[in-house]
Amino acid sequence: MAAYMVALAKITNFKPELKEYAQRSAAEMKKHGGVYIVRGPAAENVDGDILGEMSAIVAEFPSMAHLQAYVKGDEYVNNIKPLREGTGEYHIGFYDELPSDQR
Repeated sequence: MAAYMVALAKITNFKPELKEYAQRSAAEMKKHGGVYIVRGPAAENVDGDILGEMSAIVAEFPSMAHLQAYVKGDEYVNNIKPLREGTGEYHIGFYDELPSDQR
């Protein structure tokens, strides 16, 4: 069953390392079978103001094991994630795909 990573990011400091983070995290994600579904700010903010300040990232993985291997793996934890330190606020959750009878 597929798994999804949903992240909301409020970037407050566009350090040069942030571009490197984006490139390296995308490449590492692909190694674990992940693909972006959404990546960036909202095309239109309809209700509330929280999302107007944030970018959303939704990535799909073949399974929760693939997703966790990416986010909790040594390469991401030790070499990639530190590149985004001091660049903003990040809120990240993991979600299981709904069974077909619940869609």
